Amino acid sequence: MHLSTLLLATAPALVSARGSLGFALGDKKADGTCKFQADYTADFATLGGTSKLVRGYAASDCNTAQEILPAAKAAGFQVILGIWPDTDESYNEDLAAVVKYAPQYADQVYAITVGSETMYRGNFTGSQLLDKINDVKTALGGNFKVGTADSWNKYQDGTADPLIKGGADILLCNAFSYWQGQTIANSTGSFFDDVMQAFGHIQEVAGSTTTGPELWVGEVGWPTAGSTYQNAVPGTSNAQTFWQKGICGILDWGVNVFSFEAFDEPWKPVSTGQDGSVADETHWGVWNADRSSKYSVSC
Repeated sequence: MHLSTLLLATAPALVSARGSLGFALGDKKADGTCKFQADYTADFATLGGTSKLVRGYAASDCNTAQEILPAAKAAGFQVILGIWPDTDESYNEDLAAVVKYAPQYADQVYAITVGSETMYRGNFTGSQLLDKINDVKTALGGNFKVGTADSWNKYQDGTADPLIKGGADILLCNAFSYWQGQTIANSTGSFFDDVMQAFGHIQEVAGSTTTGPELWVGEVGWPTAGSTYQNAVPGTSNAQTFWQKGICGILDWGVNVFSFEAFDEPWKPVSTGQDGSVADETHWGVWNADRSSKYSVSC
C-alpha cells in the first residue's frame, strides 16, 4: 500500500519521543448500569500500569464528570471529557456538567471534545461544529483545550477544515482497519495510511508541523470476538497482532493514540458497518469486562 507523505512528527527521522497512549473508557458496567466513583477507581487500578489517560463521550451521561474526576485525581489520571452535541438537550446537559466540574478538577481534565463522529454521520458541517467548539471554549473561559473526534476521512477530505482554521485546540482522528474490512495482514498498513492522510491534510491546512491543533488517533482497535466483517476476522490472536504492530508501531513513530477500548461492554447492541451488515461491538476491550487480561499490552 502506498503511504502518503506525513508532515508531522510521524516520520521516523523527525521523531524525538514516543507517542502517548490513552484508552476510551465507557461509563457503564457490564450489566449496562452506570459506573460510580468506585468503579472508575477499579478501572484505573487496572489501566495504571499501561496508561494514565482516558477519554469519555458525554460528561452528564451517568454523571460521568461528577464520578470519574475524583477517582482520576486520587489515581493520578487525566480525562478527556466529552460533550454530545447531537441534540440540544444532550449538548446543554453535557456543557453544564463540564462547566461545573472541570474547573474543580482542572489538573485532571486533559481536554474536552465536542462530538464524536458528528461530521461523519452528517449531523454537523465543519462550520456548525466549530460554532459549538467556540461556544464551549467561551463557557470555560478559554482555560481548557477544546476540540472534537471524528473519522479520519472527514479530516482528509476537507470537511473539518473550518475547525483547523478556526482554532480547535485538539483533533482526534478515528481509524479502524477492521471497519474497512481489512485482513489482519493489511490492517497496520491501512491504519498508518489513514492516519497519515488525515494528519498530513490537517498540517497542510494549518501551515505548520509545530503549530495548529494537537493531534491524536481518537479510536483504533480490533475485536477479540464477534462476526467477521468482510475480510476482517475478530479474535484474540488478531487483536494482539494489531496491538503490537498497529498501536505499538505508531506509538513508536511518535503518534498519540487512544485505544478503543479499555474494557469489553457486553451490554451494547450490535453495530452496523458501512456495507449495512451487522457486527458485534461488545468485545473491543483490551481487557475483559471483569478487568481480567486478554493479552499482553506491553510495547
